[in-house]
Amino acid sequence: MITIKNTFSVSMLSLTLAAALHAADAAAGPYADRLTPQKRAQVEKWVDSEFKDSSISRDQQIEELAWFIHTAAPYQGLELNVLSETIKTHEYESQVLAKAFNELTGIKINHELQPEGTVIDRLWVQFIGDQHRYDAFISDSDLIGNHSRSGRILALSDFMQGEGKDVTLPTLDINDFIGVSFVTGLDGKIYQLPDQQFANLYWFRYDWFQRPDLKKKFKEIYGYELGVPINWSAYEDIADFFTNKVKHIDGERVYGHMDYGKRDPSLGWRFTDAWFSMAGAGDPGLPNGKPVDEWGIRIEGCHPVGSSMDRGGATNSPAAVYSLEKYIDWLKKYAPPEAIKMDFSEAGSVPAQGHIAQQIFWYTAFTSDMTKPGLPVVNSDGTPKWRMAPSPHGAYWQEGMKLGYQDAGSWTIPKNMSPTRQKAVWLYAQFTVAKTVSLKKTLVGLTPIRESDLRSAAMQKAAPKLGGLVEFYLSPARKAWTPTGVNVPDYPKLSRYWWPTLADAITGKKTPQQALDTLAERQDRAMAVIQRNMELQSCAPKIADASEVKGADYWLRQPGAPKPKLSNEKPKGVTASYDELLKAWKNGRVR
Repeated sequence: MITIKNTFSVSMLSLTLAAALHAADAAAGPYADRLTPQKRAQVEKWVDSEFKDSSISRDQQIEELAWFIHTAAPYQGLELNVLSETIKTHEYESQVLAKAFNELTGIKINHELQPEGTVIDRLWVQFIGDQHRYDAFISDSDLIGNHSRSGRILALSDFMQGEGKDVTLPTLDINDFIGVSFVTGLDGKIYQLPDQQFANLYWFRYDWFQRPDLKKKFKEIYGYELGVPINWSAYEDIADFFTNKVKHIDGERVYGHMDYGKRDPSLGWRFTDAWFSMAGAGDPGLPNGKPVDEWGIRIEGCHPVGSSMDRGGATNSPAAVYSLEKYIDWLKKYAPPEAIKMDFSEAGSVPAQGHIAQQIFWYTAFTSDMTKPGLPVVNSDGTPKWRMAPSPHGAYWQEGMKLGYQDAGSWTIPKNMSPTRQKAVWLYAQFTVAKTVSLKKTLVGLTPIRESDLRSAAMQKAAPKLGGLVEFYLSPARKAWTPTGVNVPDYPKLSRYWWPTLADAITGKKTPQQALDTLAERQDRAMAVIQRNMELQSCAPKIADASEVKGADYWLRQPGAPKPKLSNEKPKGVTASYDELLKAWKNGRVR
């Protein structure tokens, strides 16, 4: 009883002291008024030069930076290590924002850049080995299924209300982030903070599609208008048209399709980034299909129960096989011959060379590289000859399903570190997305995360040179593009099976059906191991014994995914005018 009373007294004293300090702090007035002349000069230097473009006023920027200076005072002298992938946005953070943060707060940031696969591997190794090498990662929100089950990272919504409340930016404005649903776990908690965001859309040569001679020739051959393809049938017709009917434009050999097919880990992203969903393999539901998602994994309650058709999954279903067959067929028939030997990085720059008519699987993260003056795909006034538009869908797709992939590279803070380091790195994470700096970062990397930035005057001014990026992100269409979701219990463990298995189908070592049968079996085995080893704290897989499996025939007779094979997988092509699509978006419609 005495211990309880003393503990209570100490706790009450701490709370009373904290409340008194908070009240005194609030009474002190704006943080900007507390800056020394030297610090005020530093703040104004950054605001008036590097961060001149912002969605908030200059005074608001100064106040926000003053809050960081004031709040970071107890952590001066700390040195923190963070890791993110090598893209333009993170290069800006590493080279500019880390420097600004250090100068203003006295906290040194070693912001390391590595390829995406390396980031995931190092995150996974740190977590399973209970090591401490990095204080935070910027990793894909694709890992949310593992993060919300593993208990290895901070639940930020809890942290912001609890231990980290005193270091949470008052103007963070979580509702302003357009990708919050992507980082929300099975329990409704936010586990990561979006830092950069991109979608996988359809890319095409707008100037070629507008040419009267090409429009006339296309309609004569295929019976409908040349335009943005709504379904895969139209995409295939357009690919055939430019590769086999047009062949040359202005004396140069042109192709109606671009892709990559090298046996490489990036081949896995080509499919895990929602290719099955675009074909229509899963179930309706946003941000991900329920109960079957775009990886073909079925979930019951919060527990993954299988990816093979035998277990109610769709990884080896007719729709998934159709998607793999189309990918291989188009790659071999309509893309440049060298494409099949390229990986993701090698193929990314090819459309900018000027001889590709369209690409069904194109990441908006390439926008900045596609808008450089002097490129064959950029007009002399800096406007693009190309546009981006919603991805076409496959024959199995239904209304209410996701239409494509979108990801938010997001701040991820491990649990296995001291509260002091957690708070300090949380300050840096917030600094990189604060309204003071986020618009400038968006203009540099073109990976928007905030609604306020997208609606800013600076972004609207830049829009005509960005080929539809801003229009897409301000449209209702964006909600149908989402990351890998909560059905995938361990992204690093399961994703490693995709690329070598799919490569066997591309080389002809296995048929598409055989390759996907193998993939489904490997995923089921991996989830069974996770279940057996009790690797997750909650919502772990429940993979039934073979004797309890109902079989593919049973599941194919049930509503939803897995879906039976269609008698016609190539319905008539459907296209739309790009300019009409823009009008639909402005009126709040997807199409």
